[in-house]
Amino acid sequence: MASVKKIQVTFDCAEPERVARFWCEVLGYAITLPSEGEGSWAAASDPTNEGPRMYFQRVPEGKVAKNRVHLDVRAGTGLVGEERLATLEAERDRLVALGAVCVQVLYADDENESCIVMQDIEGNEFCLD
Repeated sequence: MASVKKIQVTFDCAEPERVARFWCEVLGYAITLPSEGEGSWAAASDPTNEGPRMYFQRVPEGKVAKNRVHLDVRAGTGLVGEERLATLEAERDRLVALGAVCVQVLYADDENESCIVMQDIEGNEFCLD
């Protein structure tokens, strides 16, 4: 049996184009919009084709509970201590300016490095790590 090489991450949302544009800014992705219609979907794709495609589809219901799955935006890979925290905080500030919300800063302890819990512009949780 062949193994899957690519995945797509799908978001249910109220405003697909708005959420897709947010994630394009976060990740440096390119946006794809329907050629015609009501804008019931939008997509964000990695221009290098390395990362997963993200698909945003309009749904009538709003978000009512915590995500069971979330994205980790790897802004501090390879960094430790104060250098890692400063890098994460700088990225947090950039994303807040785009409309994200900082939920909690989790500081390094004996087992884990620092990370920052965030929400996108429709309240979907993600982490900066």
